[in-house]
Amino acid sequence: MARYTEGTCRLCRREGDKLFLKGERCYSAKCALAKKSAAPGQHGQGRKKISEYGLQLREKQKTKRFYGVLEKQFRLTYARAERKQGKTGEKLLELLELRFDNVVYRLGLASSRNEARQLVTHGHFTVNGKKANIPSMTLKTGDTIAVKETSRKSPKFETLSNNRPVPAWLSFNEETLTGSIVREPAREDVDLEVKETLIVELYSK
Repeated sequence: MARYTEGTCRLCRREGDKLFLKGERCYSAKCALAKKSAAPGQHGQGRKKISEYGLQLREKQKTKRFYGVLEKQFRLTYARAERKQGKTGEKLLELLELRFDNVVYRLGLASSRNEARQLVTHGHFTVNGKKANIPSMTLKTGDTIAVKETSRKSPKFETLSNNRPVPAWLSFNEETLTGSIVREPAREDVDLEVKETLIVELYSK
């Protein structure tokens, strides 16, 4: 499967915003964006006038990279959002938030979405009591996510510590390492500073 293999901190510098791609490091003074905010590359510090298309593209790229989704997956998710009732941009963010790997990250069971994706792929979780290992699967209200019994004794989950608050649309029991989706995420639940209308404009061309 295709995946991004270059330096992740470059992506934050390119978008000029923290995408929280490296877990706890992003919250510390070691964050690359805090040290050097200019875009990567020889001409990163140059000031260029951004066109309307450029603004739309940057919002799409930022959102795609924030959730760790590749271009084809992002397009398919957008197409699903278009078929839903409501504002397409908000439905797009809702579907991205409901991805299995993102829910694992939001519950605090992984330090980053990349780690969450790896843990899901390695089969450390169940959904509604059944083994699930597809990071891109979309969960729904009422679904219960739990760490497998055999995985709870691993160092990763025995020493689990999460300083990030669990969003209001999720519930989490730290003792049983079980979480559930209590409702669909609303626009105000998304902590990414993005103008989703620009993404809609980009794909509407």
